[in-house]
Amino acid sequence: HQQLPSTNSGSVRRLDHNNTGRTTAIMKITASFSLVVPALLSGTAYGFGLSMPGQAQALRLPTSAAASVSASNTRLAMSAVADDVEAKKEIEEADEMPESLVRDEDGPDGNYPMRRKMEQMLREAQISITESIEKIDGGATFHEDAWLRPDGGGGRSRVLADGKVWEKAGVNLSVVYGSMAPQALAAATERSGNRPEPGPDGKVPFFAAGLSCVMHPRNPLCPTMHFNYRYFETDGGIWWFGGGQDITPCYVNEDDMKHFHGSLKAVCDKHDPEYYPKFKKWADDYFKIQHRGETRGLGGIFFD
Repeated sequence: HQQLPSTNSGSVRRLDHNNTGRTTAIMKITASFSLVVPALLSGTAYGFGLSMPGQAQALRLPTSAAASVSASNTRLAMSAVADDVEAKKEIEEADEMPESLVRDEDGPDGNYPMRRKMEQMLREAQISITESIEKIDGGATFHEDAWLRPDGGGGRSRVLADGKVWEKAGVNLSVVYGSMAPQALAAATERSGNRPEPGPDGKVPFFAAGLSCVMHPRNPLCPTMHFNYRYFETDGGIWWFGGGQDITPCYVNEDDMKHFHGSLKAVCDKHDPEYYPKFKKWADDYFKIQHRGETRGLGGIFFD
């Protein structure tokens, strides 16, 4: 193994090697990750997709808007966490997940059909992905915890630890309700300009469903991978999809990176040839470490 000079990312180095087993494993798990991407982009099995009228318009944003995404999401997350601290104290562990975490009273005005479809798709994706990970690992299995919120919603976390391939891997489902403060609402809707009227307390109720995953392999030659895909809706009918997927190798294997980005491009190209270059640049901007002038890892896709 010969280590070559570092790339333009100070945290990533290039290594020439022949490790067929590692390459095969990472290609398999990349394929399992990509299961959730085509479903979100097309939604053919669930009757919705990003290419539908209205959705496509919301996503066809100038790439210059990506520069504000990180700061906006940070403000949104900080505000949501601050508003939600007391509610989180009331989280209850559950022996098993109910059939649905979407409130029954969310009728047409609350877009119940879309909320329910998104939850079902994410549930199935979580099971499919974790089963694939367990099969590839061949050692450890996922430990599952379910949790419920008294005011509605909940989630299911699945964590694998001390495996043969992965030191730790988590795939987590969340279906939650909350109230968004004015600052968070402004950050979340600044690109569209569409903002619902806040309630008497100055906040806007929201619904969010998402699936997130982070995986840390034992072998430093195998990259860490992350994804998060979500559906967000506020009272008043404003809604959007968001998320992305990225890869962070310690040592760069160009074949693996080509496979990772090639898989994402193939999925995006099925729906719009402009998606991949637009979402890739969005990810490059989103994951750029400004004060170091470099990106975190080798990118992927991002949209919001």
